Amino acid sequence: MPKYLREKLKNQLQASASLSDNHRVKFQERLEREVKRNVQKRPKRVLQIAASIILLLSIGWRFMEVSSHKTTSIPLEKISLGSLSPELKSIESYYVNTINYEIIQLNLNEENKELMRGYLSKISELTTDYKSLTTELSTKGVQDAIINALIDNLQLRLQLLQRLKKQVKELQQLNRQQDEIQHI
Repeated sequence: MPKYLREKLKNQLQASASLSDNHRVKFQERLEREVKRNVQKRPKRVLQIAASIILLLSIGWRFMEVSSHKTTSIPLEKISLGSLSPELKSIESYYVNTINYEIIQLNLNEENKELMRGYLSKISELTTDYKSLTTELSTKGVQDAIINALIDNLQLRLQLLQRLKKQVKELQQLNRQQDEIQHI
């Protein structure tokens, strides 16, 4: 009797193990749906991550700005570009966030180290000038010339970063071409 049961179970397993005729088509359709679903999610996640990084950098920049003002011995009411009007605040936020994003995108390596060092030192000088202009805005009061100088400073920093990014890209292309010539 156990032999009979084994044979019967073996026959049932073989009979139930066969796939339907359109199994392959169903599987392929399901696979395509899953791939499309995953591809649609990916750009959203990248944008969410980028937005989170920019937000964290903005908060960090703001925190550093607030903590650096606490160390001054003369208590001044600090007026910033963003505290004057909502429009100026949005302009300042746009430039600061874009500058921070561009800095994050830079890839420092031995090939572009000197190039980046020069640009970043100039941007550092502009950042110091921006802080002094902000202090001047607080001490001298709201003046169009100071506001325009602050906006011009932000624009110049962003332009420098974009120029740096372009030159780094050109340097990488030049290095690739030289590598290709050497390999030939």
